[in-house]
Amino acid sequence: MKQKILVVDDEVDILTLLQYNLEKSGFRVISAKDGPEAIDLARREKPDLIILDIMLPSLAGTEVCKAIRNQDPTSHIPIIMLTAKSEEVDRIIGLELGADDYITKPFSPRELILRVKAVLKRGQKKEKVHTVTAGPIHIDVDKFSVTVNGSPVTLTATEIKLLIELIRSDGGVLSREILLDRVWGTECYVTDRTVDTHIRRLREKLGKAAEYIETVRGFGYRFREEV
Repeated sequence: MKQKILVVDDEVDILTLLQYNLEKSGFRVISAKDGPEAIDLARREKPDLIILDIMLPSLAGTEVCKAIRNQDPTSHIPIIMLTAKSEEVDRIIGLELGADDYITKPFSPRELILRVKAVLKRGQKKEKVHTVTAGPIHIDVDKFSVTVNGSPVTLTATEIKLLIELIRSDGGVLSREILLDRVWGTECYVTDRTVDTHIRRLREKLGKAAEYIETVRGFGYRFREEV
């Protein structure tokens, strides 16, 4: 079955370009021209990945990203932000909102396809693990759901993978480079700061359980066996 990509952009030429190249690469494409339509399609169609433009009419792409991340049926869907903005601060904002990758216009269709495949690849399970538990945190890998002391916590797919890697390190310290390789993959287009950004978001969502994630200054992070 073909993987489904939702493309969100108000420029018809961009939509046409993306649809042509994605379909040529074997994907099924659905599209939206504004934020509300994108949120509705994401909820109804549950695509495998979303390519989301930031500069949208009526509702900015950043707000669309937040809405998708805050809804359980869509919170796990990978998002690639697409925008004409190229400043580093805009990339950081996109990642802090939960985007999995970021590409600026004008872009190479070939590069975009490579990024789409890389993001989808790192979302696949490397091995069949059904549950991961540590302290008050329980992860149902099959359902991509997380609870802390029995209460559900909404995390993105990348945040869940990051948390799993930390927990399974059995108290060992993982460098940013190792986390980039294990969570984002060898074809990643992100930097060390991306790890820090996702760790910060992960801690915010875990509440008191964030104390289990320890920063090892100058090296990386580890999951403490007890606090």
